[in-house]
Amino acid sequence: MIENGAEEHIPESAPQLNEEQAIANLESPDIGLRYYAAWWLGKFRVNSKAAVNGLIAALEDEADRTELGGYPLRRNAARALGKLGDRQAVDGLIKCLDCPDFYVREASAQSLEMLRASDAAPTLMQLLSGGVAAAVEVPGRPHLVQPYEAVLEALGAIGTKEAIPLIEPFLEHPVPRVQCAAARAMYQLTQDASYGDRLVMMLHSDDLKLRRVALSDLGAIGYIAAADAIASAKVENSFKLIALKGLLEHQLPSEFDALSLSVDTIRVMNLMDALL
Repeated sequence: MIENGAEEHIPESAPQLNEEQAIANLESPDIGLRYYAAWWLGKFRVNSKAAVNGLIAALEDEADRTELGGYPLRRNAARALGKLGDRQAVDGLIKCLDCPDFYVREASAQSLEMLRASDAAPTLMQLLSGGVAAAVEVPGRPHLVQPYEAVLEALGAIGTKEAIPLIEPFLEHPVPRVQCAAARAMYQLTQDASYGDRLVMMLHSDDLKLRRVALSDLGAIGYIAAADAIASAKVENSFKLIALKGLLEHQLPSEFDALSLSVDTIRVMNLMDALL
């Protein structure tokens, strides 16, 4: 099992499953089968009671451990539960925010964001304890002491306005990706264009990965003023299209109600057409 937080590549030779087999495999004595089953249920959005219950139980697994103490099965279960969208998982995911495995905490925060779990806000805010001064790298590990990006993004998406004083200092964190997450959250919580503009400025970074992050954040917050900057960013067209799609998803619901499309929406559509 990998020790970093990325989802492990599942080889083409992996066994073919159906829903019944995958759920049964969550209780298999074979740790590899359990790990793959959790991934499969999330990948294919198997939102049945049995699947959700099995994945919630997997959040407390003790058998699948890495040499460094990580919990790979818990990570996959946490990721899958966010994709399934069942709020029955919220309590278990909140509990996982105290897990000693950084990547379990990260996956849980991301899934709580997807579930828009406002009841997770107090525990998420606790992970910002100590502020920027405490948000340092763990010696010998490729990450900070907490999954700050995921936590900040979750608090923004959930709409936790009381977290603003905790989030704002992270705009000055030395890691640019954390700055982006803070700007994203601050825009969502205040609708202040200055925070969207901070993300637009990141599109001029020399770091391609950071430009991709900024695009994703702009799409996630629906910052329509960034449309032209997104379309002209020095990033692959696929990333631009995803970000522009995010802008549209924020614009269209209200416009469908009004039975007309705004100038901004038409402009985004034209920008997308030009990139295809």
